[in-house]
Amino acid sequence: MSTLRQRFDRWMQTRTLPGLTPGPHEIEIRRDLRVPMEDGVELLADLVVPVGKPAGTPAGTAAGTAAGIPATTPAGTAAGTAAGVLPTIVIRGPYGRRGRVAKQAYALGREGFTVLFQSCRGTWGSGGVFTPQVDEQRDGAATHRWVREQPWYTGRTATFGASYMGFTQWAAAAHADALCLQVTMPDFGAVTWDNGAFALRNALGWTQMMDRMIRQDFLPMLLGMLRPDPALKRGFATLPLSAGDTAATGREVHWYQDWVRHESLADEYWTQQSHTAAVPGVTAPVYMITGWYDIFLPWQIRTHALLTGAGRQPRLTIGPWGHSDAELDATAVGEATAFLKTEATAFLKTEATALLKTEATALLEGEDAALLTGEARELPVRAYRTGAGQWHDLPSWPPPGVTGQTWHLHDGGRLHTDLPQGGITSYVYDPADPTPASGGPSLEPKQGPVDDAAHESRPDVAVFRGDVLTEDVTLAGTPVARIRFRSSQPSADVFVRITDVHPDGRSMSVCDAIRRVEAAAREDKAKTATGVGEAETATGVGEAKTATGVGEAETATGVGEAKTATGVGEAGAATREEEAGAATEESEVEIELWPVFHRFAAGHRISVQVSSGAHPRYARNPGSGEPAATATEPHRATQEISHDPVRPSHLDLPVWPDQNRL
Repeated sequence: MSTLRQRFDRWMQTRTLPGLTPGPHEIEIRRDLRVPMEDGVELLADLVVPVGKPAGTPAGTAAGTAAGIPATTPAGTAAGTAAGVLPTIVIRGPYGRRGRVAKQAYALGREGFTVLFQSCRGTWGSGGVFTPQVDEQRDGAATHRWVREQPWYTGRTATFGASYMGFTQWAAAAHADALCLQVTMPDFGAVTWDNGAFALRNALGWTQMMDRMIRQDFLPMLLGMLRPDPALKRGFATLPLSAGDTAATGREVHWYQDWVRHESLADEYWTQQSHTAAVPGVTAPVYMITGWYDIFLPWQIRTHALLTGAGRQPRLTIGPWGHSDAELDATAVGEATAFLKTEATAFLKTEATALLKTEATALLEGEDAALLTGEARELPVRAYRTGAGQWHDLPSWPPPGVTGQTWHLHDGGRLHTDLPQGGITSYVYDPADPTPASGGPSLEPKQGPVDDAAHESRPDVAVFRGDVLTEDVTLAGTPVARIRFRSSQPSADVFVRITDVHPDGRSMSVCDAIRRVEAAAREDKAKTATGVGEAETATGVGEAKTATGVGEAETATGVGEAKTATGVGEAGAATREEEAGAATEESEVEIELWPVFHRFAAGHRISVQVSSGAHPRYARNPGSGEPAATATEPHRATQEISHDPVRPSHLDLPVWPDQNRL
C-alpha cells in the first residue's frame, strides 16, 4: 500500500473512530482469501497484517520484531514465535469487508495485530446460503482450525466484533483464547421475541438491510440510510405480521418467515441457535462493551453475570451510547487493544515456552514495552452514570451497596413509597391506531434519551409522577415493575417506562421494557425460555426473565434475591370469543426493565408510564390471542391497572446510596 494511501487511511480513521489515535504500524491487506468449510463451501476473507517496524522504533529492536509476522516468516521459527506475543484476531460478519465496516479491523492492524476478517456464509462473495445464526458455530470452528494452519498465524487467537460479529464470537467461543464482545448477545431469539413481543422495528429493518446486501441492491439501501424508507414503513403497518417482509422487500425472506412463526423460545428452531447455556463454561478472558441505549443491553449484562457467577472476571464497559455510536466503536478498539496486550503479557509471564520467554524478556523490559501493554484497569467494571455525566470504575455490576426501594402506583397518577388506597386506572388500547414508540433502543443512527412530555398526553398512556426530589437519587441495576393488570381481550402487552422529569417539564426517558400477557390457551407454547440460561423459565410468555438463570451474581432487581416472573402466564383462563375475545383475569405482570445507572437530581421527579404498545419498535398486539404470524383483525381493549393496597402495583428500584459512590 502506497505511503499516500496509508496517510489517507490514517486520516480516515481519525474521522470514523473519533478520539482514537491510529496505532504505530502500517498495514498490508490481502484480499479474498478462500477459507474452506467442512461441507466444502468456501468463505472469503481479507487478511490485515502489520508490516515493518512501528513508527519511531529502530530496526532490529525487539518491539519491531514483535509487531507482527512478516508474510515470509514461517510459524514456529524464533521470530515467528516472538510475534505470537499478540494474538491473531478473527472477525466474522455478514456486512462486508470494505469501507466503514472494516474500520475497526484496520485500526487493530495498526496496533500490531494480524486480523482475519471473514464474510459469513452466503454474504459478500462467500459461498452457500445465508441463514442467520444457524451456521455460525460450525463455520466458526472450521475457520479457527484453518487459521491455525496458516504461516501468518501468531500462536494464539482472539475474536473481536460488534452485534452479529459478536454473536459469531459466542458461537465459536470454545476455539478462542480471548473474546472482545461489543454490543452483542449469545441468543438472538431472546431479543427477537422480547418477553413475548416481536421486536418488529429491529427484526424487519435488519431483514430488509440484509436482503438488499445479499442482492447487492445498494441504491435503495443508501437512500434508506438518508431518509425514512417508505417500503419499510409499509412493512411496519402490514398485517398479518408474516406479510411484513414482502411489503418491505418485495419478496418473502426465509429467515423472517421462520422468526414470526416461532414465537416460543423453547422451540428447537431457537434453542439450536442459542449459545447461552455454554457461557458459564467459557474460560478464555472476556472483554465486553455496550451502551445504555443499545438493543442488546439487558442480555449482555446477563451474560456478564453468567460469567461472574461461574467465577470468571470479565471486563465490562457501559457508556452513554447506542448500538452504532462511533465513539463506542473507537472506545472498543482502544480498550480491546489494551485488554489483549495485557492478556498477552500475562501469557508470556505464566505460560509461554522457554523459547518465547527468551525473546519476550527484551519485549517486557525494553524501552518499547508499552507497545505490548495497555492501560492497567484496576477494577473490572467501568460505567457511565447518566444524569450526572460521570464515569465510575466499579468492582462489580450492580455496584456494592445497592438496596431495594419500592414505589407504588396510586390512583390519580401519583407515584410514592406509601401504599395506595385503592382504585383503578384504565385506558383504551386500539391496535388499529397503536401507541407509537417514543425513542428507545434501535438500529437507527440517532439513539439516546427522548422527551416524552407530548407522548404522555396520549389517552392510551397512563402516567404516574413522584414528588419533587429533595436530594439526588441514583438507580444502579435492574428496576422491576409489578403491575396488577387486567385486559378486556385475551392477549395484551404491558409496556413500562421510567422517565426523569426535569423542572422545565421535560420528561426524559431512562429505561423501559415490555411483556405480553396471554390467555391460558396458549401457555403450553412457552414453558421454558432460553434467553438468559437454562434456569430461566417462561409462564405463558415467549420469555420470562428471572435472575435465577443469571446466577447469584445478578438478581431480578439487581439488589435482592432472584425473583421469578410468577402470575404472568395466569393472565386469564378464559377462551377467545368469536368477536372480541374473552377478558383476561387480573394478575400481577412482572417486567424487568432495562439496566440503568442514572442520577435523578434534586428538584427532578421520578415518573413511570404504563401503556400497551410501542409501535413499530414492537409489533402491535391485535388482542385476539391468535398466532402473531397470521392474526389480521385488530380488537380494541380496555386495560386496567389496580391500586389495591393489599396487592399494589409498584416498582422495585435499585438505589445506590451516596456513601457508596466511587
